[in-house]
Amino acid sequence: PRSPLRQVGDPSLFGSRETLGLRGGTDKSKSSATMSTAASENPLLNCPVFPRFDEIKAEHVVPATKQLIADNEKSLATLEGELTAKEYKMDVDVEGELTAKEYKMDVTELINKLEALGDELGRSWGAVKHMEAVKDSEPLRKAVEEVQPELVKFNLQVSQSEPIYKAFKVVKDSPTYAGLSVAQKRIVDSNLLEAELAGIALEGEKKERFNAIQQELAALSTQFSNNVLDCTKAFSIRLTTKEEVAGLPESALGLAAQNAKSKGDEGATKEDGPWLITLDAPSYLPVMKHAKDRSLREKVYKAYNTRASEGSGSRPDGGKSFDNSQVINQILALKEGGAAGEAALRNVSTAQKMATLEDAMDLMEKLRASSFAPAEKELADLQAFAKKSAFDAELQPWDVTFYAERQLEENYAFNEEDLRPYFALPRVLDGLFSLAKRLFDVDVVKAEIQVPLWDKEVQFWQINKAGKPVSYFYLDPYARPEEKRGGAWMDECAGRSRVMAVGSDPVRLPAAHMVCNQSPPVGDKPSLMTFQEVETVFHEFGHALQHMLTTQDEGLVAGIRGVEWDAVETPSQFMENWCYDKATMDKVAVHYETGEKMPAELFEKVKAAKNYRAATMMLRQLQFAVTDLTLHSSYDPTGSASVHDLYREVAKKYQVMQPLDYDRFLCGFSHIFAGGYAAGYYSYKWAEVLSADCFGAFEEAGLADDAKVQETGRRFRDTILAKGGGQAPKEESRGRGPSPEALLRHSGLVPAVVWGRGPSPEALLRHSWLVPAVVLGTRPFSRGVAQALPPGLFVLSSSSRGRGRARRV
Repeated sequence: PRSPLRQVGDPSLFGSRETLGLRGGTDKSKSSATMSTAASENPLLNCPVFPRFDEIKAEHVVPATKQLIADNEKSLATLEGELTAKEYKMDVDVEGELTAKEYKMDVTELINKLEALGDELGRSWGAVKHMEAVKDSEPLRKAVEEVQPELVKFNLQVSQSEPIYKAFKVVKDSPTYAGLSVAQKRIVDSNLLEAELAGIALEGEKKERFNAIQQELAALSTQFSNNVLDCTKAFSIRLTTKEEVAGLPESALGLAAQNAKSKGDEGATKEDGPWLITLDAPSYLPVMKHAKDRSLREKVYKAYNTRASEGSGSRPDGGKSFDNSQVINQILALKEGGAAGEAALRNVSTAQKMATLEDAMDLMEKLRASSFAPAEKELADLQAFAKKSAFDAELQPWDVTFYAERQLEENYAFNEEDLRPYFALPRVLDGLFSLAKRLFDVDVVKAEIQVPLWDKEVQFWQINKAGKPVSYFYLDPYARPEEKRGGAWMDECAGRSRVMAVGSDPVRLPAAHMVCNQSPPVGDKPSLMTFQEVETVFHEFGHALQHMLTTQDEGLVAGIRGVEWDAVETPSQFMENWCYDKATMDKVAVHYETGEKMPAELFEKVKAAKNYRAATMMLRQLQFAVTDLTLHSSYDPTGSASVHDLYREVAKKYQVMQPLDYDRFLCGFSHIFAGGYAAGYYSYKWAEVLSADCFGAFEEAGLADDAKVQETGRRFRDTILAKGGGQAPKEESRGRGPSPEALLRHSGLVPAVVWGRGPSPEALLRHSWLVPAVVLGTRPFSRGVAQALPPGLFVLSSSSRGRGRARRV
């Protein structure tokens, strides 16, 4: 999350937008006569804060982007000329000696001019990339590919501008720096670092090579993303018999029939088919969880885990191969020599994060050490459960999710489909916005203004504070397999900015996109969400809140701009914790037909199941993170071992079930090859540690104490959310470095210590019994309580006389 003109080292700027994408800055001083005429015809020129999304077409992209680049090149030349003309003045002291050089242009003026320089181009290109992500088409892709090299070139011009670099360097080295605000110091420091990482010190052939690499990385990132999307779209299985779909829940059958209708089976019904299965999450996951046909599960699993690889076949149109293996090798080889011998680009990523490579690997190892033995037990328990269920073979990857779902149903007496009726999207949003009011004292309402939308299902919302709007956001909730990329993400439409304020407004208000790929409405029913989809909406709203509730007026570090990447997931993961808070769920989980709240008994089962197979899920994320870190630190792309060999090697330490030989997960790993998370996927766990620590503050205050919850929520709002990139994450934390203890406790992977006047089985159930827990109380446990506890737990209690006793359950 940086200024759009300072992201040259990150090819994700031009690639897939899995999470956080282009940030933007604009040149208000521009007054081109040709612009005024063309702008009325081209919605990407003179781009408003709320773009004319309904008018944007592929043919607008090239002329608008070229025009904006040309205008910005003139503005850049003007700024560089001013900096050169005003660069230094030499003072003579009383003895006739020259004193230190003093910078003429005021630093605030410099920062303001730099922010203004890229704003309109950034927002216009952001609208283009947004449309490519949600309304993909071949003409739009070709337009992006045509103009993208010119945009990369311009970004390099700004990043490698010697006058701008020297100006910030003088500020940094002068007494002026000490008098700057914390936010301004962050801007100065980040601009210096980013310029150095972008090759400002390179000359001649080395600089030419560096710049050529940026062009290649941008193209390869886009190619990687397109291959994943195209391969996903190309796969489908048409099923015609009820035996083939046995076990699939009604919601999955309805969606599969709806998919079939969209492909020409007009008479398709959920009862009689035909049914079309795709690799999009709302279709893929129910098959893996519920399909009784083992061969169907295997076929769909293999297709998903060989996406965009040599095993995914050829394009239907006979064009370039889907295979991303060579794309990955090219990306890694380019990063290996990215700075033309000065420094490896693969190390650039961690330079702009909280953690060093050693810090990140140390955290991954600590989490692995606490998770591996419990994960082994989880697998053994699942194998035993499958055997008890008359499955005598060794579990394969396509069996694990199926039997895990059955085991969950037996252990906790509910299944995913039992929850769906309580999670209709409109009600989920009502509950989420109610939580925002409770924690942050803001009101989320339907926007008072009407703006153009890119799809009829898109919603537009407004956030008010003390009755006045402070931000806006779009919500695009549903999967559209034919045109929309997979995953969920939040991105910036416009950032908060004092410099870019219009007229008498003191600041420009921020606006965001929230994009999900959840289950769409089927028939006359609303979108009935899985619990995981509910968590995803909470997660993305957390990202959006950091962008929208910022009070930082320095646009270059407002909201998500300038936030270290391994901290940017903190608000999003923090918000997920509230999905297990009873007061929150009472407003979220309401039956869409009866209006009744989710029964307390069912909610307690959901909480108890929170950490079901938590160790396995932990290792899965650690496997991805360590593979990413290893690829970007020690892997040799010219060596004999392939990236897939490395993936399997890491799995020996980080997985209890080894991947199959044909597994090509990396070929679809858009996060690190097309989404900005290169050498940074560990950020999810790093930020989860931070977010667990933040939520721990609410637990310590008492979740049942509404006044304390509100007080703590306001503090979170006024620090993490309000200050954004204007203050270092370490300074916004709870006064200490990140510790994995809270995360491991929330995941049930370390002993839980529960203090109280008596036993609290409810509190213990939160920790899922993955390891022994210790309970300290003031009276003996009853036999009934003891029977509710897991085998092997030692219970310690004390009588009023202080005599303790222990019982093994």
